[in-house]
Amino acid sequence: MVGPLLRSLWSTTRRSFSSSSSHYSHIKPLSYARAFSTATATASVGSAATAPGGALDPDRLRNVAVIAHVDHGKTTLMDRLLRQCGADIPHERALDSIDLERERGITIASKVTSISWKDKELNMVDTPGHADFGGEVERVVGMVEGAVLVVDAGEGPLAQTKFVLAKALKYGLRPILLLNKVDKPAVTEERCNEVESLVFDLFANLGASEEQLDFPVLYASAKEGWASSTYTKSPPDVKDMSQLLNAIVGHVPPPSASLDAPFQMLVSMMEKDPYLGRVLTGRVTCGVVRVGDKVQGLKNTDNGTVKIEEGKVVKLMKKKGMRADPVDSAGAGDIVSMAGLSSPTIGHTIANAEVTTALPTVVLDPPTISMTFGVNDSPLAGSDGIHLTGGKIGDRLLAESETNLAINVLPSTSESFEVQGRGELQLGILIENMRREGFELSVSPPKVMYKVEKGTKLEPIEEVTIEVDDEHVGLVMEALSHRRGEVTDMGPVPGSMGRTRMCLTCPSRGLVGYRSVFSSDTRGSGFMHRAFLTYEKYRGPLGNVRKGVLVSMGRGLITAHALMGLEARGVLFVAPAMETYDGMIIGEHSRDTDLDVNPVKAKELNNIRCASKDENVKLTPPRFMSLEEAIGYVASDELIEVTPKAIRLRKRYLEVNKRKSMSKRPKD
Repeated sequence: MVGPLLRSLWSTTRRSFSSSSSHYSHIKPLSYARAFSTATATASVGSAATAPGGALDPDRLRNVAVIAHVDHGKTTLMDRLLRQCGADIPHERALDSIDLERERGITIASKVTSISWKDKELNMVDTPGHADFGGEVERVVGMVEGAVLVVDAGEGPLAQTKFVLAKALKYGLRPILLLNKVDKPAVTEERCNEVESLVFDLFANLGASEEQLDFPVLYASAKEGWASSTYTKSPPDVKDMSQLLNAIVGHVPPPSASLDAPFQMLVSMMEKDPYLGRVLTGRVTCGVVRVGDKVQGLKNTDNGTVKIEEGKVVKLMKKKGMRADPVDSAGAGDIVSMAGLSSPTIGHTIANAEVTTALPTVVLDPPTISMTFGVNDSPLAGSDGIHLTGGKIGDRLLAESETNLAINVLPSTSESFEVQGRGELQLGILIENMRREGFELSVSPPKVMYKVEKGTKLEPIEEVTIEVDDEHVGLVMEALSHRRGEVTDMGPVPGSMGRTRMCLTCPSRGLVGYRSVFSSDTRGSGFMHRAFLTYEKYRGPLGNVRKGVLVSMGRGLITAHALMGLEARGVLFVAPAMETYDGMIIGEHSRDTDLDVNPVKAKELNNIRCASKDENVKLTPPRFMSLEEAIGYVASDELIEVTPKAIRLRKRYLEVNKRKSMSKRPKD
């Protein structure tokens, strides 16, 4: 709750930025060509402003992260900044280099690059906006001193905005507020003022310091490629990002680091190169590192600092624009990549031989759900994939846990592994990557990770923001009431007629699989965002959130004749000519109980002519499930069979009699 004192502070903040931004007014915005020439001319300026060891002077560096909610324009903004400073952009969303990022239009992994502006070197970090990839944000905010908080001027701050901002403020970063998409017809100056007030309230509620509350506000359209210090729909002068770049240089402090101290660097990112081995990326905390230097890897343990490995720096690289340029040395405050060591990973320290203490590691939020990955033991196993054994699956999962600290891998049984993560989307991305690499595996439904404190059972609670048309409010409220959701705020959406925004708290277990139901209930017109909030007391069992299923009791090719008789029983997940086996789920029953059916039954042959041949059978198109939908759909006694070519649902126990005997056992 923000009182009159904070409101007056807000107006003071605005006035102070207005006066401080006046010293940018004498700088004329650069055109694209002039920006390119400025960037290329930086090399000569930089050579004169380097430290004695050949590294960049820390005063010339600015380390900045771009943080925002999902789809508020971070990656598009990075494209415009790179292009402004002369980088060659091969396509839109250039920093989304992973195939799944380009396919789904989301950022999955954090990326680091650097751009030159005037005589300064800006190390920019692009971060994901989805709550499931919050670990990517947590481990890179320690590398920077400032942040550009991008907020959609129409939607305002949402659930993930609060999450990423809380992490930035916790590390003492000084954010710059950038209201994006102000060129939209529905966005007005009054709406921008409302969003600024909401963001200021958010800063105050998260415990921002007085220095952090004094943040500059800029208005931008990343799509059109311009930013302005004053509200406008279209700048009268040159349309470019120079005002944002100037604000970064003027507002974000340079790193406070010593070039004379012994070299130390905390590893924040890691990738594997077929020629160089492990490429470790991080910010140099102090000192200077050169190619050929002897270094060591250190890590903190309960018994103190332990040396992991000794080696030599084989190669140093710095990301500039879209390419990685080799450099001879790097100094304190800079963000670089190095090769030469094979054992250290994220969270470890790389230092000179004389250093005996490791740097403190980043503390990540705990995982909230877990899934069990095991060997595919269905009758169709081995027909598609090339990596089938438990050892191959385990090696792949352990390699993933090295590069992604938000995932924990624990051995479950001899050929299965428990994988803990933040959400079904994060684990779904991992499964999708594995199936594209040729793995076959069986995956259990996600289970929520509970806590017990003082004899009380606690469960993870998430904050959910939903925006829907008024006609769909009743359906959404009813569905979430079955899932133990509790409404905390509800009201009309500013600037939109006939739309309602709801804020709720809901258990994580209740939201598993709800996204596809929500899209169906709102006919694709609503949006839902969620972020982990806290652990609270267990809210009790969920209501009826799913019906029974149709289970195959025959093996072979599915026939159209059999499906024609099963259509009235429910919604089918399969089509004719697909393979099935005993225990495979082929559809959703129209009732709450499971039903065993025979989808391979063929039409009896006789010598009587009949006009109703199989070719004339017309079936309703089946409901083919995506991987995320399957993860949210399966029940506790079911599994997902994942292969490079298919995603099938099946019962954990394939035999009918075995399922009946297991169903009589008391459930946990």
